Amino acid sequence: MFEGLKQDINAVKERDPAAPSSLQILLIYSGLHAIMWHRPAYWLWNHGHRFLARAISQIVRNRTGVEIHPAAKIGRGVLIDHGMGVVIGETAEVGDGCTIYQGVTLGGTGKESGKRHPTLGKNVTVGCGAKVLGPFSVGDGAKIAAHAVVLSEIPEYATAVGVPARVVRQYGRRLEQLDQVHIPDPVSQEFCRLQMENDRLQMEINELHKFHEGKEH
Repeated sequence: MFEGLKQDINAVKERDPAAPSSLQILLIYSGLHAIMWHRPAYWLWNHGHRFLARAISQIVRNRTGVEIHPAAKIGRGVLIDHGMGVVIGETAEVGDGCTIYQGVTLGGTGKESGKRHPTLGKNVTVGCGAKVLGPFSVGDGAKIAAHAVVLSEIPEYATAVGVPARVVRQYGRRLEQLDQVHIPDPVSQEFCRLQMENDRLQMEINELHKFHEGKEH
């Protein structure tokens, strides 16, 4: 138990340049607190005390801003940096040495049953605001860019960016030239869809007006 806690504290010290002493990390780092309390909640969940496990996870969420389902598997030396808004789903697995930044979701798409959430290999980095959604694997050493939306498997030591995410680098080599100008903008795409829907509805309204005017004459 204490050896695992030491690994988790060392992960903060090694990867967070702003980290102070081990004592301060233990006392004030919310991401560490979320992982610390997840360990007993995970044990309780797997030993049939599921209500108590869920109660602990909800209390920890309210105190830290990090929501980890008590059934999720979290490895050693995992760093949840800043932490606020992180959500890790029931069947998610996070390998040893992973780094997860604020606003990350390891979730499902709502289309699966059973295994619904992603599996992160060892030493994966998931940037702030990224969403990894579905029951697939992210390979060891992979990097997910900030605000990327990952919907399919990412190979080991690859870098994935964009919405939806695509691999642009693997083993340090660029796989494609990233177009910084024509990256799809999901907000603009949604606006265009709504505009088209509005135009379609307007045409139907005009047709109804013509129909009623014809009946009156």
